Amino acid sequence: MSKNQHIRAFGSRISLLHIVVVSLSLMLTIGVWQYSKNQVQTRTEMRFNAATERAVGLIRDRMKKYEDALWSGVATIESHGGDMSYEEWQIFAETLEIEEKYPGINGIGIVHFVTQQSLDDYLTERRAERPGFAVYPAHEQDIFIPISFIEPEDINAAAVGLDLAHEVNRRTAALASRDTGSAQITGPIVLVQDVGHTAGFLFYAPYYRGAPPTRVEDRQTEALGMVYAPFVVRKLMEGLLAKDLRDIRFSISDNGEDIYGEHGTDDPLNDPQPMFSDEVNIELYGRTWTLDVRSNLAFREVNTYTQPTLILIGGLLIEALIISLLVLMSRANHRAVAYANTVTSELRAKSATLEKANAELEQFAYITSHDLKTPIRGIAGLTEMVQEDLEDYLKSPGANPEVGTNLDRILDRVGRMNALIKGVLEFSRIGTQSESEVSLVLSDAIEGLTSDFGIEPGQLVLSGDVEAVQFDTFNFRRILENLVGNAIKYHDGAKPLRIEVSVKDCGKRYRACVTDNGPGIEPRFHDKVFSVFQTLRDAGAPESTGIGLAIVKKTIEHHGGTITLASNAGKGAVFSFDWPKAAADMRDGAGEFRGVA
Repeated sequence: MSKNQHIRAFGSRISLLHIVVVSLSLMLTIGVWQYSKNQVQTRTEMRFNAATERAVGLIRDRMKKYEDALWSGVATIESHGGDMSYEEWQIFAETLEIEEKYPGINGIGIVHFVTQQSLDDYLTERRAERPGFAVYPAHEQDIFIPISFIEPEDINAAAVGLDLAHEVNRRTAALASRDTGSAQITGPIVLVQDVGHTAGFLFYAPYYRGAPPTRVEDRQTEALGMVYAPFVVRKLMEGLLAKDLRDIRFSISDNGEDIYGEHGTDDPLNDPQPMFSDEVNIELYGRTWTLDVRSNLAFREVNTYTQPTLILIGGLLIEALIISLLVLMSRANHRAVAYANTVTSELRAKSATLEKANAELEQFAYITSHDLKTPIRGIAGLTEMVQEDLEDYLKSPGANPEVGTNLDRILDRVGRMNALIKGVLEFSRIGTQSESEVSLVLSDAIEGLTSDFGIEPGQLVLSGDVEAVQFDTFNFRRILENLVGNAIKYHDGAKPLRIEVSVKDCGKRYRACVTDNGPGIEPRFHDKVFSVFQTLRDAGAPESTGIGLAIVKKTIEHHGGTITLASNAGKGAVFSFDWPKAAADMRDGAGEFRGVA
């Protein structure tokens, strides 16, 4: 496979870095989705737990309220000397306002503890109040616990005279209440007054002859009876928590026996697969109720959040867009590489053409300069011959002084033309001079320039931490020569001439400065002085070709450097430039070699 084919193959596929970026982004999207999902799950579970705790709390609070009603009945009996008549109990029950203040309760009544010996007296007393009163059903227990009064009696008439000792759950809870002196509830029973024959229970609170005893034996002998309340669990729950106001459903079991249930399929809000479920045990007055709590459809509706799903969908869409963008970028890169290869090929062809044209132009410059020098030398020679022929005339008193002056001007113009041709030739040859392998000792160069320009040794000085330059010393010396010569040529004599050449080591390149104390250059002319054939010569100042500084600038830029001018009128000038230490230091930012050929 060729190099270009390798480039095209690379450009047409997504790089490993792109795959890593997309993978990390996808992992972040999934992580955010999972985190959001967990947060929603946690908040929803907290709502379910709060609803469960609220339901349990309401059950406890309502049962505590019923217990208070029972103890208020006990207190009333005690205030009547330990017993109450049928009429007194009716009055008390009316003051309780059971239906309004105690929803769910079936009634409130009095139960007496009766022995075999006291049974006849008990019956006589009750029948005096209500003829026909009887205790039922018959049983073999040695104690009787008949219901004496219950209000409202119209819905509880079947319970009047019922002996609670005949059935184990009723009897066990009654005796436990008597012996402990505390409120107790029975295990699951069916109330005789409940035509629906659904699960119910009885709630007891005992009272005694005199002050409540502290010992079990005394409680057993001194117990007179109990205030009790019958409950149908279904009615209790309806009075406790309206189903349509709850977003959970629960069932209740007592010792494994179901006494209440809301999980039927006939419930329109029943959720076959609830979001949450839990079992909670409640210790209530000697019994343990187990609540099977489940969320319903109302809970699901208000706690179903689409935020995590939207995050996931949005993240996946973004991933798709990123992948699409990478694919488009890859294709664009492929097209760009292909276009770059085409342009590069064209540039190479044009470069070859330009190199050939440059060679031809250089050859033309040589030929032109040679051809121009021949007539110029002829003009110079003829002018000198004319001067020699007119030597006697020019020295005579009647000679026209303008003739000699004009001949001198011709020779001056011829000299300037020679300098101009030399400058043009040097400008065209920048970049073709090979690097010198001979080090340039700067002190020797300064001494040579002092001698060449015919100035005093103290007028041109050297400073800095560099002793010698190794790379392309020919062009480096030519730059110094141009800058020093320029400073000397344009010095106005207002101050004794002083030129300082400073070369410092700045890593891979040198930093050189040529400072003079001449007339200076106004900032508006700083760019102009580096242009070809531009000179700032005043009238009467030395002639200049205007090529010297252009040669300096082009040579420095060809070596990958820059030249700057810092000057103001009347304050001298500082020309600063950088110069590479070696050919490798001439490479530009693209890696292309910028050194001389």
